[in-house]
Amino acid sequence: MQWTDEGIVLGVRRHSESAVVLELMTASHGRHLGLVRGGRSRRMQPVLQPGNRVSAAWRARLDEHLGTFTVEPLQHHAARLYGSSAGLYGLQALAAHLRLLPERDPHPRLFDMTALLVDHLEEPERAVELFLRFELMLLDEMGFGLDLRTCAATGTTQNLIYVSPKSGRAVSAEAGAPWASRLLALPGFLRDTQSRADAEGMRKATTLLIHFFERDIHGPRGKPPGPEREAFLEAAFRAMKAADKEPPNE
Repeated sequence: MQWTDEGIVLGVRRHSESAVVLELMTASHGRHLGLVRGGRSRRMQPVLQPGNRVSAAWRARLDEHLGTFTVEPLQHHAARLYGSSAGLYGLQALAAHLRLLPERDPHPRLFDMTALLVDHLEEPERAVELFLRFELMLLDEMGFGLDLRTCAATGTTQNLIYVSPKSGRAVSAEAGAPWASRLLALPGFLRDTQSRADAEGMRKATTLLIHFFERDIHGPRGKPPGPEREAFLEAAFRAMKAADKEPPNE
């Protein structure tokens, strides 16, 4: 068995004196592990840093075996991102989310979104928006997608500002008014891929999405969410706030 694919490094763990087990999010083969012989060498260590994009050839005698990777660098993102707390925590949050997926289950849309997000992780405002869109897509890919197209009560597509915490469906302002205190806020940018998010919309989206992650993914597994998401969002919002206080360039 063998294939060649592009991948984004999620992490490595030591296997022996010279080898590592490499974890990639690949374009066509999903989240995939494999042994890299010589992975702890001076030449390979910079290549196998989380966030880097690589070309990987995987080989194994049988499909169910761990197999081995031969890896070549394509894009070095790690050095750029490690200088930013939001970038570093963002990589950890991405990896933690992608580990919710079954290994070797292809998710090409998530790979493309992951690659786009890695490209922008050092830009806090853009990174948070993309991360929240990534979370919405991840819920959908795992079979827990939200229906934000029409109002659950009336079928209208207009003035959708709520989401039902039970059904995960959008609700219009008019239909939801009597139960507004029980509904989750729906920021417009999650419905419109062309819209940009403001800070208030991002905060509403973080509350909306974590509700469904905890209910549908973490809860059934009996494991609470890890700290990575919160650490990333706190670092990114802190950087956004600091940037607002900076005087404009003359």
